[in-house]
Amino acid sequence: MFSKWRKKQAEPKVVEIVAPLTGEAVSLASVPDDAFAGGHMGKGVAIVPTEGKLVAPFDGTIAHVIKSKHAVMLEDEHGLQYLFHIGINTVSLKGEGFTTHIAVGDKVKAGQTLIEFDIEAIKSAGYPVITPIIVTNADELTETIDTNLGPVTAGRDVVLKAILKA
Repeated sequence: MFSKWRKKQAEPKVVEIVAPLTGEAVSLASVPDDAFAGGHMGKGVAIVPTEGKLVAPFDGTIAHVIKSKHAVMLEDEHGLQYLFHIGINTVSLKGEGFTTHIAVGDKVKAGQTLIEFDIEAIKSAGYPVITPIIVTNADELTETIDTNLGPVTAGRDVVLKAILKA
């Protein structure tokens, strides 16, 4: 009789992120940099790209673009911020081989090109192209974060699945 007045339990909000790059999704432990591999930057996954194009995996807002063009932070509708860091130690390239198509504050649509990069130039300079994808404010998530590893296509395959805290 009083069931209509009981507070409904909110369904947990699951956030799925599709691959922002085409390539091979691997665990963060595979990244040759302890800050990423050890989870010190946040939770996530990494992709070894086979194409030099980073696209927005969801509609969002550009929160930060690193001056050397090798990384960008994108915020989703839930306030989660994701760092997409192309390569390891690529800040040393000082923007060489990277072309950005966005600026801080831009609203972007899923599939929109954010950064183009020259995979061969990065490799020739001696840097790995493995690209960590990190939820930087992972404290907004439950401990549950699933990664889907293996071949992925940008804009199509889910690489991260997380549950927001209530």
